[in-house]
Amino acid sequence: MSGTNDMADVYAAIEKTSQLLGVPCSRDRVWPILAAYEDVLPQAVIAFRVATDARHVGELDCRMTVPKDVDPYARALASGLTAETDHPVGKLLSEIPGHCPVDCYGIDFGIVSGFQKVWAFFPSDDLQELSRLAGIPSMPRSLPEGVSFFSKHGLEKVSLIGIDYEDQTANVYFGALPADCREPEAILSMHREIGLPEPSEQMLKLGREAFGIYFTLRWESPKIERISFAVITPDPMALPVRFAPRIEQFVRNLPYGATDPKLVYVAMKSTGEEYHKLQTYYRWRPRVLDLMQLPGSDSAQEPG
Repeated sequence: MSGTNDMADVYAAIEKTSQLLGVPCSRDRVWPILAAYEDVLPQAVIAFRVATDARHVGELDCRMTVPKDVDPYARALASGLTAETDHPVGKLLSEIPGHCPVDCYGIDFGIVSGFQKVWAFFPSDDLQELSRLAGIPSMPRSLPEGVSFFSKHGLEKVSLIGIDYEDQTANVYFGALPADCREPEAILSMHREIGLPEPSEQMLKLGREAFGIYFTLRWESPKIERISFAVITPDPMALPVRFAPRIEQFVRNLPYGATDPKLVYVAMKSTGEEYHKLQTYYRWRPRVLDLMQLPGSDSAQEPG
C-alpha cells in the first residue's frame, strides 16, 4: 500500500471517529501531520484516544509508532509541526539514545491541537534501570530526586519515556511491576508521599489491575505532578467506571478494533481531579504487547 493511499485511509478513519465524538476535524490541520510521517505510516501501529477530563472535551488524540531510525521530533521541527525551543524539553529525546537502547518511537497529536508528544520505547527484553534514566542531563530533576521514592515501591524498570512538548512535561512508565505496588495500601502510600490527594475507591480497584504505572514530571517543579495506572481490557464498559455518553459511543460504535484490546488509563492530577483516558487501536500489531509490556506477551507480568 502506498504512503499516500495509507494517508487517505488513516485520515478517513480519523474523520469518522471524530464524528462519533462530535469533534471538528480539519483536513488542513491533520493532513500535514500525516504527510510528515507518510513513509512510516504503512507499518505503524495507530491508535485513537479520548479523555474524560474537561480539558480534553472536544479533542481526539491520535498516536502512531515510528521506527527507531527516524527521529520523530526532528521531523516534526523540519515539517513545521512544532516550534524550536530553548527549554530542556527540546533536548531530552536526543539525549536518550546515548544512555539507553531504543526499540522504536511514537508520536501523539490532537486533531484540534496538533502535534503534542513523542515516545521512546525501550526493548521489551531490556527495560531500563531507573538509575540510568536519572543520569540523562535534560531529565526533569524530580526523577533523580525521586529515586528513593520509586525504589521504595519496587519501581526500578522503565519501559518507555513520553515527552510532551505542548505541556513541557515528561512521563516515565514503569513496567515489570511488583505485585505489592498495586495493592490499595501501596497506592494510597504513593499518593500521600508525593502530596497528592487520596485516590477514590474506583481508582484503587483499577490500580489493582494495572500492568503499568507512569508518573508525570515537570521541569519547573521538583514534585511529581501525576500518577497514572494503565489497564488493558477487551471491554472498557465492564470496568467499574461510568463513562460519559460520548465515550460510550466511541467504544461501542467504532467499526475497527472490535476484537483488539483496549487500554484504559486512570490518572490523578495534583489538583485531586481524577480522570480516565481510553485508547482503541485502528491498526494493531501483536508486537504492541511486547512494546508496552502488556498482558499476553512473554515478557509481561500478569495483572493481579
